Amino acid sequence: MKRRILGISVSNQRKVAEKVQKILTTYGCSIRTRLGLNETDDDTESGGLILLELIGDENEWIRLESELSAIEHTELKRMDFSS
Repeated sequence: MKRRILGISVSNQRKVAEKVQKILTTYGCSIRTRLGLNETDDDTESGGLILLELIGDENEWIRLESELSAIEHTELKRMDFSS
């Protein structure tokens, strides 16, 4: 079974949180684990990091990544595991 860990860095959380959440909800069946790490300051430019463990159809992963990367203030990194 192939698995992927997807890291999403958000540099302006208040501006993009709703868009990111909507996409994550759409692809919820492909997300086994989700971990959110937020910055603790009150700055409107604050960001955070979301880590996802993806399972299932790799084509869904590609669509998820494509939609997330189209959002301004987001950066994606991934790790793939084959077993």
